[in-house]
Amino acid sequence: MSHAIDLAALPQDFRWGTATSAYQIEGAVAEDGRSPSIWDTFSHTPGKIDNDDHGDTACDHYHRWREDVALMGRLGVNSYRLSIAWPRVMPDGDGPVNPKGLDFYDELIDGLLAAGITPSVTLYHWDLPQALQDRGGWPERETAEHFAAYASVVAERLGDRVSHWTTLNEPLCSAWIGHLEGKMAPGLTDLTAAVRASYHLLLGHGLAAQAIRAVTSGAEVGIVNNLSTVFPASDSPEDQAAARRHDGHVNRWWLDPVHGRGFPADMREVYGVDLPERPGDLDIIAAPLDWLGLNYYFPATVADDPDGPVPHARSVRRPDVPRTGMDWEIDASGIETLLLRLTHEYGARKLYVTENGSAFPDTVGPDGTVDDPERRDYLVGHLAACASAARKGAPLAGYFAWSLLDNFEWAYGYAKRFGLVHVDYATQARTIKTSGHSYAEIVRAHGELGHGTA
Repeated sequence: MSHAIDLAALPQDFRWGTATSAYQIEGAVAEDGRSPSIWDTFSHTPGKIDNDDHGDTACDHYHRWREDVALMGRLGVNSYRLSIAWPRVMPDGDGPVNPKGLDFYDELIDGLLAAGITPSVTLYHWDLPQALQDRGGWPERETAEHFAAYASVVAERLGDRVSHWTTLNEPLCSAWIGHLEGKMAPGLTDLTAAVRASYHLLLGHGLAAQAIRAVTSGAEVGIVNNLSTVFPASDSPEDQAAARRHDGHVNRWWLDPVHGRGFPADMREVYGVDLPERPGDLDIIAAPLDWLGLNYYFPATVADDPDGPVPHARSVRRPDVPRTGMDWEIDASGIETLLLRLTHEYGARKLYVTENGSAFPDTVGPDGTVDDPERRDYLVGHLAACASAARKGAPLAGYFAWSLLDNFEWAYGYAKRFGLVHVDYATQARTIKTSGHSYAEIVRAHGELGHGTA
């Protein structure tokens, strides 16, 4: 499967990984002192999640993590991107620490290291403690301050064994989809709240970066954004301007501030919302990044939509473009374009593809196997594009396939499967899919290149 991938373009110490997040796999939502998160609340609100699914059990990773680490060993990966559940560690969002919550992650980290797998820890993958939401959530500045305190607690406990830290995963989803579109927790449709949340999320990133570095030595701190290549639906000036706004909304608003450029002036005008700025904030937000994470799934083609919601750009469906089971366009060239943009436009010193994957309707065969050629082809195509970007100078240091396991896919519930490993939710049986075996072959082939690779 590796013949289409220029594996020699990838560094010898490349991180081959898989990724998950706490709420999507752990379950055990009320065990050992964990409190509800905004996703517990949102998923138990009727009509918010397909099939009224929720994460109460999910993949039961809280109890089955040893089996899951063994699966990673079978895949041959050398790194694993996981997230910490804030409400498991600090149930009230601030104040007392829950020892059993930290103990779980302590044991998991030790298990990974014993298996030769390097942990990459994400501190926030959308599961804000409901107690903090009740006090205003991300639109309030104190949430960013509480996040930094939580980051300090986790880093102090795990920092002797964890060096790779992500502050936030996809703050766009937390702010825009959670506070503007209402399709994710906390389910608001309030532009002012959304813009304020976006600001405090990035402030929280900067404060957390400071907090991690204050209690650990040698920490590599980064942030993970989901980005899209953006194309105008036509050559008209209106569609060109819409593409620029959409790029500002999904890309520049999240990239510019952390790179010391402040919040884009054109998008401030589009939103028309005063930012809750204080002197010194922009310097905090622009805390030096040791690396930058890219989550890539699909491109965007947009047309002008002056009467629609901000950014006044509507998605246009391109004909004859293959799509995943999520109805997302498949365009591997986008991941190469974005890696090179981050390299040249933003001067990234080290890049990771922290998520990339595809959902397709999987079926378990009569022999118990799961053959998923579409997902395998997606994986190979995107890895080939990553290697091409590396060959052209992108400082790509690792790739984390989304996802290790089929899991709770947020508002889509359990119907959409992204895993390299199939999960039978009734029995919790795990089965490595064809795509997982193919990934293992690619990882092994890269390892066999030996020393002296480019």
